[in-house]
Amino acid sequence: MMRKYFWLVPALALVSCQQEPMPEQPPEAPTPPPVATESGAQAPVAPTGGARQVTEETDTFVFKYSYPQAAGDKPELAKWLDNNLQKRRDELARSAASDKEEARDNGFPFNKYSTTIEWEVIADLPGWLSLSAEISTYMGGAHPNYGFDSMVWDDERNIALEPIAFFTSPEALDAALGQQLCERLNEERAKRRGKPVPEGSDDPFDACVEVSEPNLLLGSAGGEKFDRIGVKFAPYIAGPWVEGTYEFTFAMTPELLETVRPEYRDIFAAGK
Repeated sequence: MMRKYFWLVPALALVSCQQEPMPEQPPEAPTPPPVATESGAQAPVAPTGGARQVTEETDTFVFKYSYPQAAGDKPELAKWLDNNLQKRRDELARSAASDKEEARDNGFPFNKYSTTIEWEVIADLPGWLSLSAEISTYMGGAHPNYGFDSMVWDDERNIALEPIAFFTSPEALDAALGQQLCERLNEERAKRRGKPVPEGSDDPFDACVEVSEPNLLLGSAGGEKFDRIGVKFAPYIAGPWVEGTYEFTFAMTPELLETVRPEYRDIFAAGK
């Protein structure tokens, strides 16, 4: 049903409401070691609050990770992000070291690997924080690749939820939004390609894409409830790499509100 993001770094582990619940107090993340800044100075260990920005560069990789103050000021979310930071840094370090050794053994040049993950706030509501991440990676190919991730932090339960978890099912959301998304997508494809998408094409880059396949974002124009839903297509989902990212925003409608799970209805509202 879904075209896999085969070029993306491993997906960040998020909790959906269909999965078994996490403990109310997640295990405390290990304290990350000091890392070198670009100037070579030692960056401080995880701060007690506020924004965090880390850069580490070695002879095999460059790693960057950041999150905003709104996330850092929530202790359990900061632990979640710091734990994720350490995990992603260690994965990159292991991969770079292994592939550099393999390249050396086979007489090939090795270019530094890199990963950059930047979290930003999409909506900050009472009890809920919606975040999006841009993820850029380079693993020795012809060019870097990039993609996105998103989550909604539940302050009461101290857990991260996927945006799709707020809806009754991916199929229900696609039935309510899919046709409108397809029309908007094809309009933008035509602008970028200089010609309309041909009817009946069997090219996967001309096909409609199910709403659950791109990255979903929950936003708010009113600042009190989620009244916007965003959709971000990374390269290779709706078009080739050269076409870049496709991004659309839709106001919540009564039809879309019908697809929200009952337990979350009171934090959603129709948008304008």
